[in-house]
Amino acid sequence: MFLLDPLYFVIVGPALLLSIIAQVSVKRTFQRFSRMATASGLSGVQAAAQILRAHGVGGVRIERAGGFLSDHYDPRGRVLRLSPGVFAGRSVSAVGVAAHEAGHALQHARGYFPLQVRSALVPVSQIGSYLAWPLLLIGILFGALSLVKIGVVFFGAAVLFQIVTLPVEFDASRRAVAVLGGQGILSGDELQGTRKVLRAAALTYVAAAAAAVLQLVYFLLRAGLLGGGDD
Repeated sequence: MFLLDPLYFVIVGPALLLSIIAQVSVKRTFQRFSRMATASGLSGVQAAAQILRAHGVGGVRIERAGGFLSDHYDPRGRVLRLSPGVFAGRSVSAVGVAAHEAGHALQHARGYFPLQVRSALVPVSQIGSYLAWPLLLIGILFGALSLVKIGVVFFGAAVLFQIVTLPVEFDASRRAVAVLGGQGILSGDELQGTRKVLRAAALTYVAAAAAAVLQLVYFLLRAGLLGGGDD
């Protein structure tokens, strides 16, 4: 089984460690700036609504979601969902995260190409993630190289989704910082705090992409497609 293969941890281990560090960092950074109230007094939902109005983006519902940092924008339903702490929070963290998600709605309204690509990849990625692991596991356990190769193809679709996600997330954060400063929602130290929160969040996407790419490299090696072998 690959999880007991030392090569797996040699190749993928650094990215898994980075993922753990990123998760700890984003939680700590979010909590740190959750204690910094905004001078504007706006909550996350109010900031998101103001950003959408200012850019003439209508038809987007803003809803409260469950969980911690479960915030996301659904382009199919045109719904911006904010976690409880972000929805009602009046802190630098809450407003920054809300603005980031509003940035995705702005991307959608402006036809931002990487977002269109990512949206198109969602069903392909979901199917790939669902089928890849069983195929890879069965193929490696029973030495069925053909199944491993098929699994690699499916897993590659999920990896592509992770890679395309990076520019989408970076651009949404850039838009968030620009609009928060441009509209005077945040200023000075508040903007600096938001940048730190969004950079910490971005690291989680970088870590996820790195882990996915390195896992793909491992499977390619085990499939003999990068000069390795299924030994």
